[in-house]
Amino acid sequence: MPSLFDLPFDDAPNLKLERKHARAFDGLLAGVDEAGRGPWAGPVVTAGVILDYRRVPAGLNDSKKLSEDRREALFEEILRSATVSIASASPATIDRINIRAATLGAMRRAVEGLALTPRMVIVDGRDVPPGLAMAGQNLIKGDGRCLAVAAASIIAKVTRDRMMMQLEETCAGYGFAQHKGYGVPAHAEALTRLGPCPHHRLSFRPVRLAAGEAD
Repeated sequence: MPSLFDLPFDDAPNLKLERKHARAFDGLLAGVDEAGRGPWAGPVVTAGVILDYRRVPAGLNDSKKLSEDRREALFEEILRSATVSIASASPATIDRINIRAATLGAMRRAVEGLALTPRMVIVDGRDVPPGLAMAGQNLIKGDGRCLAVAAASIIAKVTRDRMMMQLEETCAGYGFAQHKGYGVPAHAEALTRLGPCPHHRLSFRPVRLAAGEAD
């Protein structure tokens, strides 16, 4: 459900402004983001976060701008201080309905899974997931502009990275622990040598070609 109006956000996180926005919704302002939309393998993972603006972890920002150690530390701080929900979509789901629909569906489930029901949802990117029971607003580069979205980006990224490291144990040889399923040269070489595993996305062209399917 799109918002009837857009909340203004600065080009960088602004705690004072965001706290004011949250107060207008009784503190029930949720940020939503995803990790893993582009890789050739593994799930897409989404997170919804409602921050407690009385104890926002210091240093929240786009997960891509943070070191792995900093992301891990903030992940634990966010879980201790905020309301968090995580949802994912498997490679099979991605192949069946496409990556955009799978991502938006997982985002909606992440919002629905929050222990508190938000009154406003801020979503990173260009889309608001269809089917939300409350107002939602998309925010381009939201993970670097909205603290709640930044927190969601960290939760989604760390969760997915851990999932990919676990996949390395069951599907050795692809290097999932290192590249997390992204299309780097080492992954392309392994895909050519080993062929796709059950966790690859056959709807992605390099994987489909490695499987010997026509383009």
